Amino acid sequence: MSKYASNPDAIRALVRPEEVHRDVYTSPEVFRLEMRHLFANTWVYVGHASQIPEKGDYITTEIGDQPVLVVRHTDMSVHVLYNRCPHKGVKIASEACGNTGKFFRCPYHAWSFKTNGNLLAIPLKKGYENTGLENSEAVKGLAPVAHVKVYRDFIFARLNDAGESFEEFFGESLSSIDNMIDRSPEGKLVLEGAPLRYMHNCNWKMLVENQTDTCHPMVAHESSAGTAVSVWEKEQAKGGPKPMAVEVYAPFMAPYEFFEGMGIRVWPHGHGHTGVTTSIHADYSAVPGYFDQMVETYGEERARQILGENRHNTVYFPHIMVKGPIQTLRLFKPIAADKTLVESYTFRLVGAPDMLFERTLMYNRLINAPTSIVGHDDLEVYERAQKGLAADALEWVNVQRLYEPGEDHEETAIANGTSERQMRNQFAAWVHYMTLDMEEPARVEAAE
Repeated sequence: MSKYASNPDAIRALVRPEEVHRDVYTSPEVFRLEMRHLFANTWVYVGHASQIPEKGDYITTEIGDQPVLVVRHTDMSVHVLYNRCPHKGVKIASEACGNTGKFFRCPYHAWSFKTNGNLLAIPLKKGYENTGLENSEAVKGLAPVAHVKVYRDFIFARLNDAGESFEEFFGESLSSIDNMIDRSPEGKLVLEGAPLRYMHNCNWKMLVENQTDTCHPMVAHESSAGTAVSVWEKEQAKGGPKPMAVEVYAPFMAPYEFFEGMGIRVWPHGHGHTGVTTSIHADYSAVPGYFDQMVETYGEERARQILGENRHNTVYFPHIMVKGPIQTLRLFKPIAADKTLVESYTFRLVGAPDMLFERTLMYNRLINAPTSIVGHDDLEVYERAQKGLAADALEWVNVQRLYEPGEDHEETAIANGTSERQMRNQFAAWVHYMTLDMEEPARVEAAE
């Protein structure tokens, strides 16, 4: 009998106020339940409208382990559909992106569907006369995802009916997306190019936690970013401006005191960000002409307010991170309990100088690519953690740093920048959405 399935009490017992049981990271059963409950009950990012600018454009992705299509319909509306033919179950589209024209055509038996999912045509349809096909699920076409929201071109979807509305789920946390978009003099982003992808042999939550872990950079990255900084310090004697690459990676070697003072903000439902007062992105060189463009659009006061907000990493629960000042988004896609695919996307600020996009691309290559300077440090640590959690001597993972008894995860709060409060906040949300549509034991007994 399953240890955790349909047992909300067993799920809740995996998370204590300051500890998390190792099964959260290692159990294939818990992973399967995450796919069924957590990712189905939360609003999940599935793409950006700039990826599908024309009628018939589509991208393929997953919500948890559910394959979906995001497509631009003939009336320019955006639809999110399950990527599964209602006939024999074949995936309608296998490419990452493309243009399907006016309809999708199944590669197996040529059933065709409009770009809003409606059934268009069936070959040899006379073979279905008097079979009751009109009463079947198949005749309804490609199944739509229950809930879809396009927020300033960011596309989110939720599979289940359980849970809050989009606005309630994200609340004030949307200010990080707003700030990233508002950095464009035209108030618009365009996702440029394919994402950088690489696999991690670890649980997806390790990567999400690491986005607000500020006690590791100066340790884990000492041999990489630290070495690069020492080389630059020797080169400085020759004179000349600081290279853009050095501006990008040098802050990773900032001391504990810097990260403590940076601050961390947590929001309800598992969202939060580092970089309340300052961040590693705060001291990049000014780009000629950019501020003047922003002033022309927003006025000087508002322009300074937008550009003065230099949040480090914003985590949107359950599994994306955005960097407003550098215009990147990372998606941590769960593959198995011990395997995660990371996709790192770059956005162009429409109307802004090209040098800003150059810095975005450089940051993504230096930090988030398979050829990253610092990324392999994190990868090594994640994989060591995944293997180390097999040790039977200890069953609990500690997230106690700067813990305050009675922390309320239903309110917005600001804490010391090295606090693990955002990790605790994420796990409070994890328990909530994992059990949201599970029946309580008392209710099950009553039904019996």
